[in-house]
Amino acid sequence: MMNFVVKTLANAGALAVAVWLLDKITLTGDSTAKKAGTLIAVALVFGVVNWLVKPVLKVLTFPLFVLTLGLFTLVVNALLLLLTSWVCGKLQLSFHVEGFWTAVVGGLIVSVVSWALHLALPDED
Repeated sequence: MMNFVVKTLANAGALAVAVWLLDKITLTGDSTAKKAGTLIAVALVFGVVNWLVKPVLKVLTFPLFVLTLGLFTLVVNALLLLLTSWVCGKLQLSFHVEGFWTAVVGGLIVSVVSWALHLALPDED
């Protein structure tokens, strides 16, 4: 259970950095507390999307991973971020990613920050 909480907090931190750095990734709210709650909810959605969809996408696009020496991961991460934005829209969460190239850069930021936070945070159960 602790591992789930740590991963969710790392995802929330990584998404917060992406929102902070990119103007076309938006997270709106009336107060800081409301934004933080929305960010945690978006991190949960992002975690579920990664857990359910990412393995399927990796299997289906394996030849492209091999052909591009892993660079296709950027496209997969962008698609997952766009899917998260779409799901958040359906769930009435105020998180939006505008455009594919914004999602590519946002996916790269989320991946790097999430990796760094996973190194710094404990991961035992």
